[in-house]
Amino acid sequence: MDFSLSEGQKMLRAVVREFAEKELEPIAAKTDEEARFPAAAIKKAAEIGLMGTGYPETDSGSGGGAVEQTIVFEELARVCASTSVILIVTNELVSYPIYAFGTKEQKKKYLTPLLKGEKLGAFGLTEAGAGSDVAAMSTTATKKAGGYVLNGNKIFISNGAEAEIIVTFATLDKSQGYRGVTAFIIEKGMLGFSVGKHERKLGIRGSSTTELIFDNCFVPEENRLGSEGKGFRIALESIDVSRIGIAAQAVGIAQGALDKALAYGKERQQFGQSIANFQAIQWMLADMATQIDAARLLTYRAAYLKDQNQPFTKEASMAKVYAAEAASFVTTKALQIFGGYGYIKDFPIERYFRDARITEIYEGTSEMQRMTIARQLIRGE
Repeated sequence: MDFSLSEGQKMLRAVVREFAEKELEPIAAKTDEEARFPAAAIKKAAEIGLMGTGYPETDSGSGGGAVEQTIVFEELARVCASTSVILIVTNELVSYPIYAFGTKEQKKKYLTPLLKGEKLGAFGLTEAGAGSDVAAMSTTATKKAGGYVLNGNKIFISNGAEAEIIVTFATLDKSQGYRGVTAFIIEKGMLGFSVGKHERKLGIRGSSTTELIFDNCFVPEENRLGSEGKGFRIALESIDVSRIGIAAQAVGIAQGALDKALAYGKERQQFGQSIANFQAIQWMLADMATQIDAARLLTYRAAYLKDQNQPFTKEASMAKVYAAEAASFVTTKALQIFGGYGYIKDFPIERYFRDARITEIYEGTSEMQRMTIARQLIRGE
């Protein structure tokens, strides 16, 4: 059993790490403090092909698979969680469903600019009354000559302010529950579509989170993604994929926090020696490193299974729930090692601490992950 990365994967990791340290590290604190979208950094990420990681070059991608995506998202999150999630949403939640379910024309029109980084994407699923319970969706799609008319609101939409291509979901018949849900591709500028409230958040503040409003928004029939009633399947499959990305983000946040806590522990002097020499600190560092290693192995296993075209739903949920909770544990311990300095904004640990928390919530809460894992176990899958 070989757990090592290939030479190509090691080179990719080195490239992304250099990019993150050179382009993101200097702006990460300001990005967070000012809730500023890192537009210049995203453009540079696109220029070196990071937006298209995991997709074939024939579709304007950069090649590789889920393992390569995991490398990219982890390395970005190690420095800036906001930048990482901007790419995860575009690359997995938007590009993936178009790649997997889109027509040839849809791929040419929408997938190509997404993978080239010319346009960003958003995934419009969550509603005020339909978070984990997708079947409770109230956004409607009414058939009309040549297309559909959408009415309703989506909330907590990552990249909502900047996205030009949105994969969203509406029900054709609410009485049908999840069987009535259908997926659509929305373009920024469509009549009846607008961006609503911008949320003020605890963490990942460089990534916008907004409301999406559909007010008699006409969507041409050629913008329906997949067949009618298949939206629920498209949503679930896309979220399965993105859970690996969020697990990678959580691993990156945790690794970044450990790196900084370890460096600080070696530097900080108390009682005539560095605090890293004290057993209390050493045990914290050991527990942090162990949880990160376990989370990383779970995450890369899920990515590997996806690349092998094997079932990975249970493994993606395992990776996501464990990595997210490990990130919260590690950042809490890192802040403790920094002591009072960890609690102030002059040091980056409080940002890592805040950024980690969301990984236990989006792409399905930790509770939902445990439900998914249990169901798969009971079914024998």
